[in-house]
Formats: sequence, C-alpha cells, structure tokens
Amino acid sequence: MDDRPQEPRDAPSLVKPARGGFVRRLRNYFLTGIIVAAPIGITIWLSLQIVEIIDNSVTGLVPDRFHPENYLPVGIPGIGVLILLVGLTLIGFVTANFLGRTLLGFGERFVDRMPVVRSIYGALKQIFETVLAQSSTSFREVVLVEYPRKGVWALAFVTSTTRGEVQNLVEDEVVNVFLPTTPNPTSGFLLFVPRRDLVVLHMTVEEGIKMVISGGLVTPEDPRSKADQGQPVIAHRADDGESNDSDGDSPMPHSAA
Repeated sequence: MDDRPQEPRDAPSLVKPARGGFVRRLRNYFLTGIIVAAPIGITIWLSLQIVEIIDNSVTGLVPDRFHPENYLPVGIPGIGVLILLVGLTLIGFVTANFLGRTLLGFGERFVDRMPVVRSIYGALKQIFETVLAQSSTSFREVVLVEYPRKGVWALAFVTSTTRGEVQNLVEDEVVNVFLPTTPNPTSGFLLFVPRRDLVVLHMTVEEGIKMVISGGLVTPEDPRSKADQGQPVIAHRADDGESNDSDGDSPMPHSAA
C-alpha cells in the first residue's frame, strides 16, 4: 500500500500540479506566475500609458506660467487627468446655466451651416446623449438571439426599444439589438428583433463583453438556483413555440425591457 500523502482533489490551483520531476514543477510554477502577474502588469502598463497620453495632451494646452511642474519640485503623473476632469465639470456647470445654453445654441446653429461637420457633430452628439444621458435599464441587458439561422444562438446586447419608421413597418414589437463580433466587440451588427424572440440572460454587460472578447473561454457562472439550471428554457421554447404564441405567454426568465 502506498503510504505517501495524497493531495486533496479539490485543492485550488491555477495550473494543475505536476507529478513528474523537478523541472516540470518549475514549469508549472512559472506558468502560474504568468497567469497571476500578466493581467496585473498589463493593466498597470495600459493605465500608465493612458494617463501619460492625457497628461501630454492636456498640459500642452496650459500656458507655461500656469504649468503645474513650474511650482512643484517633481513631476506628478495624473495632473493632466485632473485638469481634464475639472475642465469638463466646469463646462457642464456653465452649460447648465441660461447663458451657457444660449452660447451652446449659437454654436450649434453655426455648426449646422457646415455640411460635413454638422453630420459628424450630430451623430456624435446623439450617441453620447443616448449612452450617457438615458437611464433606461435596457442598456444593461445581455440576450441570446437566434443568428445567423434558426437553432444557432448568438450573444447580443439590447440597446433600446425600436421607434420610428422601422417599428411602424413591423407588425411585432421589436427592439434594437447590437450583435458584437469576436474578439473586437466595438464592431458588429444592428438587428431589429421581436421582443418575444429574445432570451434575456442574468449575466451583466461586463461579463457578456468578457465572454465575447475571450471567444467563450471566459464564461460567467449561472447565478440561478440548481432547480432553475436543470430546466432548459430554449428547448422548452422550441417544443412549445406554437402554443406559446397562441397563449401569449413567454417561457423566458424575464422579458427584454
């Protein structure tokens, strides 16, 4: 009988412990170090690069006599970021007043007279107002949609409820769904999908984006109870789709908002 101590089966580890020689164990330790250190190091490096780019761009606009480094013994990273935040806050404060709104309206009327610039400005303004100003919960929903054919499901994000000409031409109530591509979620397709054809997931938008970027390698846990996890909602829809359409009931966990 082997009296050697056995390792617990459920021992947490990033790399499976090796049962071989010393060199293999060193290799596993090295890989574990990469798994732990690489995300931290890359995150810190990217953060410093972004801060440096903002500092160089913003501090270059400040006159030399008002440059913070002239009054400090050493250069402090992040001064440009602080100036940018303060500047944006002041712009918002001024714009909220009557005088600021008047000046903004005058500037927008001036931009409307410029053929190419007005299109770019109008599109960017509408995007920022929709993303930052609207507080609808639909911007925080991850859904499954049958794409590109029936029986194949894709991860997508609900952006808003369809309005205007598109909704008026479609009999069903449809919603705007953004279907991102892998591994670049900034590109994708805009789909107008009937609300009843969406399966709303419980994962957050951040978890959905991680899943898209990783190509499915990073999969969030199912937060539902064990009993709910044993009930295949999509299979139930496929079997009883006709009866659900006639009854008007949806087997989805919750409808898209």
